[in-house]
Amino acid sequence: MSEPDPAPFIRAWTIVGPPPLCPELKLHLAGPVTPLWEATEKTLEREGLPPPYWAFAWPGGQALARHLLDNPGMVAGKRVLDFAAGCGIAGIAAARAGAARVTASDLDAFARAAIRLNAGLNGVAVEASAEDFTSGGGAAFDAILAGDVCYERAMAESVWPWLKKQAACGVDVWLADPGRAYLPQEDLREVARYAVPTTLELEDRIERQTAVYRVTNA
Repeated sequence: MSEPDPAPFIRAWTIVGPPPLCPELKLHLAGPVTPLWEATEKTLEREGLPPPYWAFAWPGGQALARHLLDNPGMVAGKRVLDFAAGCGIAGIAAARAGAARVTASDLDAFARAAIRLNAGLNGVAVEASAEDFTSGGGAAFDAILAGDVCYERAMAESVWPWLKKQAACGVDVWLADPGRAYLPQEDLREVARYAVPTTLELEDRIERQTAVYRVTNA
């Protein structure tokens, strides 16, 4: 059975508005979480799905986006990958900051549709890709953005060696994390820190201190 077109669903079940830390951007964002979650399960005819991550501007993505908008030299003129992009906020900020080309990767088809819609809202070009770049294929990038990718052990253990390898090859690798349990404790240089408003529907507090790190190749 073919999957439904995500775009009409996203338009119907989200509200266009600014994320708290980046008021100059517009995104398709969730209202109450539970109705959207239930609607996603019904639409895909599958129960037990994870939350619709694409409908939220997670703290790591917001912190990365804020830092890029305030420091456009980080990505200006560069080929940028927003890895595990979710709603695409970091990639959209990179495009706004003058990146030469931005690719936002996510395995979720709904996330890729949200990325395209959100890029359109902000008048920027962002390619939404389903490619798993950690497998070793794909185009070369000058900078990689990874926001909030250490929330599960399996994810962190899979992604971290690849990010380290990219940094060792001369790629600028930027990782933002709000204190997740599986954040590596070495080879990270903090460059900024932001207080990001959050929701109790998804987090255990109303604000998360979120650090932006550069991955070192030591």
